[in-house]
Amino acid sequence: MPTHEKLVELLAPAHTVLLTVECQQGVVGTDSALPELADEARKSGALVRVARLVAAAHESGTQVLHAVAERRPDGRGANRNGRLFRAAERLPVQQLTGSRAVRIAPPIEVADEDLVVRRLHGLSPIAGTDVDPLLRNLGCRTLVVTGVSANVAVPNAVFDAVNLGYDVVVPGDAIAGVPSDYTPAMIRNTLALVATVTTTQDVLGAWKRR
Repeated sequence: MPTHEKLVELLAPAHTVLLTVECQQGVVGTDSALPELADEARKSGALVRVARLVAAAHESGTQVLHAVAERRPDGRGANRNGRLFRAAERLPVQQLTGSRAVRIAPPIEVADEDLVVRRLHGLSPIAGTDVDPLLRNLGCRTLVVTGVSANVAVPNAVFDAVNLGYDVVVPGDAIAGVPSDYTPAMIRNTLALVATVTTTQDVLGAWKRR
């Protein structure tokens, strides 16, 4: 864990962006296509902590970027080269462009100044999307990664950001995956090797001190 002073420096709003990953109605909402993941995101408190981080980012002047996964009704451009993608095609709730399923889920509040990046393919919120050029245009050096899932999209985002040269901060209690004991093990054995792992409270404290 970094010192409070180091975290304050690392998370300076002028060069920090808060990324929420797939915190959308059709993933973590009450009508989720993945009810087990949605239940874990809510039961663990991760979704509420993401909302607290977003609110604090708005207050501190830290840019917020929401990464949303969606698909066209005709499925054009979507991956079919993995079991995960093929299973998603059969789910009763589809993440269709323009539908309720791809809206950011409560209690997260989206501000006018937030950016929303939508992807139609792949596993990563960053690779093959507009996220990297947007971050560079914003002067971002530190990316705070939150959301779901710890199984797939979150580690993809962390690795991609690190490979692109960003410092990555992961509030470990603001991400969720299934089963519940997988997330802390993945953080400890994988993400901690490349990112600064901290807590929601410590991030909030750093921004509040600013």
